[in-house]
Order: sequence, then structure tokens, then C-alpha cells
Amino acid sequence: MSFGGPQWPQEPQQQGQQGQQGYGQPPGYGYPPQPQPGPYGQQQPPQQHGYGYPPPQDPFAGGPGGPGGPGDGTPDWGALAEASEAGSRRKRRLLVAGGVVATLAVGALVATAVVVTNKKNDEARNGDPTPTGSVTATASPTPAPTFSSVAPPPPPDPKDYITDPKKDTAPLTAEGLFPGTKLTMFGRPYKKGATSASKDCASVTTGGLGSVLQKNGCERVLRATYVKDGVAITVGVAVFPSEKAALAAKKQATGGIAPLAGKGVGTFCHATVCLRRANSVGRYAYFTQAGFANGKKVTTKDKPVFQASDDLGTFVFNQIYARGKSQAKAAAANGQN
Repeated sequence: MSFGGPQWPQEPQQQGQQGQQGYGQPPGYGYPPQPQPGPYGQQQPPQQHGYGYPPPQDPFAGGPGGPGGPGDGTPDWGALAEASEAGSRRKRRLLVAGGVVATLAVGALVATAVVVTNKKNDEARNGDPTPTGSVTATASPTPAPTFSSVAPPPPPDPKDYITDPKKDTAPLTAEGLFPGTKLTMFGRPYKKGATSASKDCASVTTGGLGSVLQKNGCERVLRATYVKDGVAITVGVAVFPSEKAALAAKKQATGGIAPLAGKGVGTFCHATVCLRRANSVGRYAYFTQAGFANGKKVTTKDKPVFQASDDLGTFVFNQIYARGKSQAKAAAANGQN
């Protein structure tokens, strides 16, 4: 307790320990020791010990008895070394703990990245938007198709089979070239009359056509007559050994093919004017003679006659070409060319 002065820490009285008395007041009861008069009236500072003031503490002082004890002034190097070692251990523990935390943080980031990547890949596989990151394909690449460097042979040309007699070997008859009992061209029907086939090419011609056919090597002539609305047309197809011979016969043609009567068709184009035409394809030359069945003279104004001549000429051309196409198709099926 104190008696009005500042309160100081109280320590118990040690037996045998005496403080410095000051002017009859008992030491250690709250009042600090009073200064003592010195020489010439000067006062001496009180001694800093006793029961009021604690003795001064030397921060470098050690324990009692030996160096580093009270009043020695020598630092306690062992204590300082222990304090430094304790600080170093704490620092190492902090560094280790920090490394563990950093490792865990990196691992967490990597795990998060893996989860995010897997999520994006799953979304891509499930049809959601494609992830922006690249994904390495695991499937084997599809092999590129291979092609042969040898070009396949071209298909046979039908014209070759109606040009070369060695290839043009299919049967050839008047009924085969002019089949059926009628034909229709562009919606116009024609009734078929008589047909004929002759190896004496000149005997089935009029004018100078016979000599032209013989000169160019004519082998035979096949004929047929058609009639429509009073107009009669005879078409004759002459066969030659080559395309060159057939083309020459067409260019040199004079006179015409002899009209073929029979099977309901009377004599026509006799001692009157008729329309004569000549053409060729491959080794075949074909000729038409068209006129009125009643013998009327044909003029340039008689459009039905010209139309009938055009229709029969187109029909014969198509029949000859179909012959070549049929033989080319058969050759291709047999691996021939």
C-alpha cells in the first residue's frame, strides 16, 4: 500500500537484507529514500535500492556468481546464441510451411486446370460448343485413297463398228434394218410396204446411180417403202467396204434409188418429178425417193413430200447408228475394244 505517493511494486522483506535508511523513516514503505546532505550543503542522490526502488537491471547481465553476474557487465553469449538459434528454427519452420502452402496452391491450380479441360472436352463430346484449347487426336489418321496410275481404256466408239467391216459383223437383213409394220417419227406414223435386199446394186437404181455404186465397190442394197397420206417413199441403203467409198458414192450420186411397189403401194415416181436425196454414215450410203402415190409431179411447195423424205432419212441414220452402238456394247461386255 502507499501513503499518498506513487505506487511501486512491493517485494517481500528478505532476511538479513538491509536497505539504506533515510532520516529515521523505515525503509521500503512507499517513500523513496531522501537525499542525504553532502559536503558544503549539497545533497547526495539517494541509493537506487532498498524496499522502494528496484535495483537497476543490466540487459547484458547474467546470473549471480561468475562472469555475467550482477555488476559484471559481460554479455551472456550462450543465451544470445540460444536466442539466435531459436529464431533460425522459427524462420526455417516458416519457410517450410510456406513451401508446403505454395506446393498445395500449385497443385490446386493444376487440378483446377485439369478439371476445366476435362469439362470442356466433355462438352465437345456431348455436342456443346467446341473448347478453345487444342485436343490431341488419339485415333489413327484415315489412309488416303489410292488410285491406279494406269488409265482405263476408253469405251468402244459405235462409229468404229459401222466403219470397219472387220468389226461390223452383226447380221444385216432388210427386216432387221426396217423392223415392224410401221414406224412413227416425231408423232407422224408411216405404214411400211414392201422390202427387198439385193447384191446387184445397179439393178435397184435409176439413172446413173447404178454405175456410181458399182465403181465404189457397193456390196449390196437393202430397200423398204413407206406411205403416209398419199405420199410414198422408198429408202435404199447401200453397203460399202469402207467409209471412204460410201462418202464418195454420196458425193457422186446421180439418178436415184428405184421405187419399190407392193403390199398395198402402187407404182409411183414413174415418168414424173420426185424428190431424190443422198447421204452417208460410216460405210453406209443411203438414198430416198419420195413422191405422190397417184403420180402427181412434186414441186418445191409440196411440204408433205419434203417432210416425209426428212423423216425417213433420219430413221435410217438412227437405225445404222444403233447397229454400231449395239456391237460396241457387246464388245465392251466381252472385254474387247
